[in-house]
Amino acid sequence: MNLRYFKNMVPAAALLLTAGLSSCTGDLDVTPIDPSTVMVPDEPALYTKCYANMAVAGQGGANGDCDIDGLDGGTTGFVRQLWNANELVTDEAICAWGDPGIPQFNYNQWDASHPMLQGFYYRLYAGIDYCNHYLDVCAGMDATREAEVRFLRALYYYHLMDLYGNVPFTMEISATAPEQIKRADLFNWIEGELKYCITSMQSPVARTSKDTGYGRADQDAANLLLARMYLNAEVYTGTARWQDAKTYAEKVINGPHKLWTKGNGNWSAYQMLFMGDNGESGASVEAVLPLLQDGVTTTSWGTTLFLMASTWKSDMDIDSNYGSSEFWAGNRARSQFVAKFFPRNDAPQANVADMVAAAGDDRALLFGIDRELVVTNPNEYSSGYAVAKYRNTYSTGATPHNSQFIDTDYFLMRSAEAYLIAAEADARMNGGTTTSAGAGYINALRTRAHAQTLSQYTLGQILDERSRELYFEGFRRTDLVRFGYFGGANSNDYLWEWKGGAQNGAGLPEFRNLYALPAEDVNANPNLVQNPGY
Repeated sequence: MNLRYFKNMVPAAALLLTAGLSSCTGDLDVTPIDPSTVMVPDEPALYTKCYANMAVAGQGGANGDCDIDGLDGGTTGFVRQLWNANELVTDEAICAWGDPGIPQFNYNQWDASHPMLQGFYYRLYAGIDYCNHYLDVCAGMDATREAEVRFLRALYYYHLMDLYGNVPFTMEISATAPEQIKRADLFNWIEGELKYCITSMQSPVARTSKDTGYGRADQDAANLLLARMYLNAEVYTGTARWQDAKTYAEKVINGPHKLWTKGNGNWSAYQMLFMGDNGESGASVEAVLPLLQDGVTTTSWGTTLFLMASTWKSDMDIDSNYGSSEFWAGNRARSQFVAKFFPRNDAPQANVADMVAAAGDDRALLFGIDRELVVTNPNEYSSGYAVAKYRNTYSTGATPHNSQFIDTDYFLMRSAEAYLIAAEADARMNGGTTTSAGAGYINALRTRAHAQTLSQYTLGQILDERSRELYFEGFRRTDLVRFGYFGGANSNDYLWEWKGGAQNGAGLPEFRNLYALPAEDVNANPNLVQNPGY
């Protein structure tokens, strides 16, 4: 870890700091002071910062300073770069922009100097540093909040493990170069950490934005992260953990974070998960861990506004009910994703409502008017169908808080994922086809979407169902790696347009299943060994 990229961070030893935080948007303001005047660290500010690292770039909102020195908020934004790293490199998404790093994502041709992968890496380590600092100076002050911060640190390390493999590991802030930890060993550490802290975390409660504790991780956040890890355990450690994946997923399924199934007027229940009032409408019953967004108090270019504005163009706002002035027209669907809803490649050139009707699935939130289905020109936004999943519209018809920035909370973890994990684990343990119980989990999602249900599902059908349910939420790369379809010996078994830089797709070498450690960090830390292939 190259600490020079973390603004204002010093060794946490002697409490020679004060921390200032404005709402959820502040940066740590570290100022040397007289030790004799230091009584108590600003625990609420430090605690909030551990969460805010995922929702905002740094100090002063969208146009303020970035926490990561030398890089901007867009390049380092947690949600934005989680999305880029896990969606743009897959069959689900492609981007028309020419920003440094975007074409390399589109064509699976990144290297160790990729600016956005570097920015995300440093964002994750900034979060770990904030958590380590809190756990150092605020130890013993609040057992529940301390457990949450330990969960957040484990979550940051999970993403590093998933994306980068063998990474630097530290549990303290220090100028000493950290040692590199093996991926399997980091898996074991995260597993143990989650099982330790879960007992002190909040009991699971489905909350709205008006309820105390909304936006905080509860025990089901730890259960769901464990289920996610166990689903991918064979990739991370070489040993499958299917029963554990099902067990922990069912803890979430049987808890209070239920699927949201009630629509409002013309808005389906699925749409309401991604709308401006999703924290208030009741849809947040499904949110296991929401990242709070508000168009006035927590402005950011890199969270839900990015997911919304980057996928919309003004011609899609046919009812003047989009909820923001921002239309960036960049990210859209590759045809292989559209085929998840239209397997005969007969998706109509239609608006969203007509597309949903034609697909027979509420989740087909696609726009095809004046668009071509197949992406023949990656640099042209209209080459490919648009995705209208995120918006700032209120399901009640109320007016958003701001005409530019949005109120749509980002459901970083939601219980629908648990249903899919349980179903896949069930099928893995049953010869590749679900039992009736496993099928029931898939059917719960399909019933919510008004889609046709089946009595059983194969692993291939479950992979497609994950895409239909979780598209553009940052899961796809991990799923394709788990199924062997991303890089490696079976990479040619599933191609998508522009995979590997070829219009009709090309297989990827196995080393592409991991991203490179940033070259700057490898050069700065003699303890690090670069991932093979880079």
